Amino acid sequence: MSEKITEQVAKDNGIQYNKKRLISNIANNYQNLERSIVDQLYMAHDLHPTTAGSAREDIWCRMFEQIVPKKFVIESSVFIIDSNFYDDSDKDLTGVSNEVDLAIIDEMYTPYIFRYGKLKFVPIEAVAAVVECKSTGSKKEDLEAWIDRIDDLKTDGRGIARTALNFPELPPTQKKTKPLKIFCGLSGTTANFDFKIIAKKTDVKSYLQIKSKNQDWTLEQWHKYLNSPGNEAGLSHIPVVDLSKYKLQNYVVKKDDEEISLLTFNFQLNQLLMIINNPILFPHRAYVKMFNEGLGAGSKVSGGEKADEE
Repeated sequence: MSEKITEQVAKDNGIQYNKKRLISNIANNYQNLERSIVDQLYMAHDLHPTTAGSAREDIWCRMFEQIVPKKFVIESSVFIIDSNFYDDSDKDLTGVSNEVDLAIIDEMYTPYIFRYGKLKFVPIEAVAAVVECKSTGSKKEDLEAWIDRIDDLKTDGRGIARTALNFPELPPTQKKTKPLKIFCGLSGTTANFDFKIIAKKTDVKSYLQIKSKNQDWTLEQWHKYLNSPGNEAGLSHIPVVDLSKYKLQNYVVKKDDEEISLLTFNFQLNQLLMIINNPILFPHRAYVKMFNEGLGAGSKVSGGEKADEE
């Protein structure tokens, strides 16, 4: 082998080694980040009860900020509403969630957060994920009630927007969705969350245990669960990916046969956010109707609200 070729082989091997080292360093960084998050959470747990809750939420919030794309905004201590929020009987809590510790929302197409003092109300159409942050001792029935109130909210698919087809009556965009429900805590729960992130700490190791209740689901199953599809009329000519080929467990990252939980969750969460990706056009008229009914304007306001009722 000539000296020139030997030199090139050595150079290529060095580049390859540097690439492997870089990938290993990135993976190590996620493991270090896990340790830091867990250590901070347990330190916050030892604080005075009046400060531990807000400190805990802030730690989890910073973790999600390092994972989700910048188009998403993370709001803390919010209530999620739908356009059925106002009920003139006022006998139940239709149309509003319990308080949500963290909400991951898309402000690009749904730029509204309705405010009353420090209270924040976010339309369900904007919400990609909701997060419940707990330390220990959460009752399953309380968490299940929290989940049920989220699942009861309904999106409205009657937004108006200009497309390449001008202003179609039924634009080919997503009509329904539901947010991913994520539990974050120091101890586990059997409640029916989509993801559970548990901070684990032993004498020798601090790490995040991250599990999905539907790890074996294909992306097609996740699509049906999150998006309630069925409004793709007119798009059948467009080639589509066979989502049934891919499962969430195909997104697991391991080093030395040990899962790197936070890096795995990064890929899994963002893949699911991209499945939700086609945005719901904000149904302005539905929320105008909600406010007018709540304010007693009702049929006095023109604009076709009555014709829109189903």
